[in-house]
Amino acid sequence: MDASNLVRTGPRGLGPGGVEVGPLALGLWRFTGTDVGQNTALIEAGLDLGMNLVDIADVYGLDWGGTGFGSCEENLGAVLRARPDLRDRMVLATKGGIVPPVPYDSGAAAMRSACEASLSRLGTDRIDLYQVHRPDMFTHPSEVAAALDGLVADGLAGAVGVSNYTPAQTRALAAHLDAPLVSTQPEYSAACLDPLRDGTLDLCSEMGMVPLAWSPLAGGRLMAPGPLAGGRLTEQADENGGVRPELLATLDRLAEREGVDRAAVCVAFVLAHPTAPVAIVGSQQPDRLRALQSALSVQLDRNDVYDLVEASEGQPLP
Repeated sequence: MDASNLVRTGPRGLGPGGVEVGPLALGLWRFTGTDVGQNTALIEAGLDLGMNLVDIADVYGLDWGGTGFGSCEENLGAVLRARPDLRDRMVLATKGGIVPPVPYDSGAAAMRSACEASLSRLGTDRIDLYQVHRPDMFTHPSEVAAALDGLVADGLAGAVGVSNYTPAQTRALAAHLDAPLVSTQPEYSAACLDPLRDGTLDLCSEMGMVPLAWSPLAGGRLMAPGPLAGGRLTEQADENGGVRPELLATLDRLAEREGVDRAAVCVAFVLAHPTAPVAIVGSQQPDRLRALQSALSVQLDRNDVYDLVEASEGQPLP
């Protein structure tokens, strides 16, 4: 590999001596179909591509045509009951702490109940990575920490992490935990650079956490028509869902150079940070997962990633 290439394609370790996960993870927030055969084919395709981290949450199923709270976990549980061999190939990650319509409850009893319910729906006796889905601002972090430490001590969770936490909230929780926080899950993409600016990725460097980047395609907004896709390069970012046309043009230029589609460049950008993020991809189509895997062949140097940052923010760096 070219030494100037910043895209990190190797495995990532979840904590000191922890399990290794691939650079791409399979996100199941849209895992709402109930056909066990189709669902199994998707999971197996992802695992075959090295997407061994499978990310889900108890609340998934309330949208994307799901049947309600817990339904995506139930769908994955049906797959694992039909094909128990797949469980041994995955690092199973789920999240709890959202209890509609509250909306958040990370109290000790609620977290224990949420984890036990997830275990039941998934049909497994251990969750490899259990994460607090969103911060509950009205529960003291010492209580959240006690709940997470209890899950690890009782063997219900192999490791713990957080999702959508600020750096300050993460530090406050870590100060009360015995178990290390091995991951944090922020939104991060070429269109959402907040983790670069708000200290989230810096904290990952400090604490050794793996960033699990959700929505690396900005919820599909980065796939808006661009100049190389036959679209019109607009002057207003609003016409591209808030994404600057300069960013789409830069992504298309790099995609053409690398011989891949724009999505692969988007994912490669996420993988280029020195904290070695994992990009959580949510496609429910095996062919699309295979196409996204081409991100691992993309080469981005320092000029490329800073071109993308400047195009995303709409101004040159000082």
